[in-house]
Amino acid sequence: MRLTFMHMLSEKNAAYLHFWKPANFLNGVLSLSLCLCVLSAEMWYWVFLWCLFSSLFVHSAVGLLMCVTLQRHKRGRLITLVLISVGFLASLTGGVITSAAVAGVYRLAGKDMAPLEALVFGVGQTAFTVIISFSRILATL
Repeated sequence: MRLTFMHMLSEKNAAYLHFWKPANFLNGVLSLSLCLCVLSAEMWYWVFLWCLFSSLFVHSAVGLLMCVTLQRHKRGRLITLVLISVGFLASLTGGVITSAAVAGVYRLAGKDMAPLEALVFGVGQTAFTVIISFSRILATL
């Protein structure tokens, strides 16, 4: 009789792997009900998810505003789709990199991350992106 990987795990570890199913983990991160995070992959994922959803919220609101504003323009909908997709992909790329950097710093410092800290870092990344986008800092570089 061959044992599978799940048979070799204890009940506690099997329950932990069950928690890592995408639906359970996503619901736990977004509800802020998880315990402290120890692994750097978990920290990265938590911060990235908050960055993802806050960016999605901001880009959806801006996309709706662009659709309303450019409704009479000949190619307004196409311009809206292109600008929103490029902006969202750029913020996701930056979010992946900065989330990994935050998780790396926490791991090297030996700190655990609470769910509220992940929320602050993820939404903060989006807030800084919006602030830098509306300021003239990039034009001076």
